[in-house]
Amino acid sequence: MFLSLLIIVSLPSCLLRQAPLPVVVNTWPFKGAAAAAWSVLRSGGSVLDAVEKGCARCEEEQCDGTVGFGGSPDESGETTLDAMIMNGNTMEVGAVADLRRIKNAIGVARAVMEHTEHTMLVGESASLFAENMGFVAEDLTTDKSLNIFSQWLKGNCQPNYRKNVSPDSSKSCGPYRPEAEQEQNEGPRHVNIHSHDTIGMIALDQNGHVAAGTSTNGLNHKVPGRVGDSPIIGAGAYADSSAGAAAATGDGDIMMRFLPSYLAVELMRAGADPSAACKSAISRIKRHYSDFFGAIICANITGHYGAACNKAPGLTEFHFMVSNSESDTPVLKSVGCF
Repeated sequence: MFLSLLIIVSLPSCLLRQAPLPVVVNTWPFKGAAAAAWSVLRSGGSVLDAVEKGCARCEEEQCDGTVGFGGSPDESGETTLDAMIMNGNTMEVGAVADLRRIKNAIGVARAVMEHTEHTMLVGESASLFAENMGFVAEDLTTDKSLNIFSQWLKGNCQPNYRKNVSPDSSKSCGPYRPEAEQEQNEGPRHVNIHSHDTIGMIALDQNGHVAAGTSTNGLNHKVPGRVGDSPIIGAGAYADSSAGAAAATGDGDIMMRFLPSYLAVELMRAGADPSAACKSAISRIKRHYSDFFGAIICANITGHYGAACNKAPGLTEFHFMVSNSESDTPVLKSVGCF
């Protein structure tokens, strides 16, 4: 005797119905970046081209002062750039960190992916690689970034990101030397909403190809050499054409410890809708750092998208851009933080 079993698998409705494709989703109200990426996809270009062009537009426009040249000077007054791009079909990645003198960071990241067998290049060596690849070396300093740096010095280098050092970093500039760690209960980490944001972008084409990328000039007044989450695979962004893509923005020193973009993509692979996947990724961080500043965007391979953010000082609602055939122009969306 044979026993026949009928197994019924219930899939989320977002995986059963198709949303409009192609689609571009990017962090913050960066409409120019969204329009540039959408123009590429609408004309039949690749998702990699769309992500590169979209992020490059933000670099050119110095979106919010937190992307591209002339923003977020470090402790020495220099602006350095981080970027990454990921091909969800091949799982290839190109990334640069602490890039100097080159304005087009996302372009250099793509060059790393396409012209080396490496994944990431950093610092001065990344800049020399870029120059060898034909990128023009330019001064990334502007009058605005010089003024930001000057005012910071006049204010006794406040805020900064030193701890357990002498002299007291809350009152004076360095040079610092290490001191024994003090046992203390640190207060919430409140970071200015305009001090460290990122253009994070996701693109899906009509054939289900997925790519993601990021670009940023990092955290204002950072310790020279600091690298945040943006160029780190699975932290700043992640893409897999069998599941979807995600990109994060916010306090990278906290967020990178949890690989939120990778987690969100894996949750979508397991059947979570994009909004739920984004929220779960934020919740994972929130359990350890309740007041962290951060948000994430997600999109699955059916074209559905979502976003989530942690409710923190200066961030009660997160805005992001969506471009698809429903409107044919970028639309500003928002989600309440929790």
